Amino acid sequence: MDVLKIIPLKERDKVKEITLDMAGSMGQIAKQCFPKATRVIDRFHVQKLVLDALQGYA
Repeated sequence: MDVLKIIPLKERDKVKEITLDMAGSMGQIAKQCFPKATRVIDRFHVQKLVLDALQGYA
């Protein structure tokens, strides 16, 4: 995280969207380092979560 904060906030504020996996720590880092960016969970991890849940009911 400290490495990202080397980038001036003015530049980090230009980031509009960040794609993340579902790890909570990554979300916190994104929020602190890129406060204006929208955080989006990547499609692969959402699909895997849904498929794993559905297979449990089969």
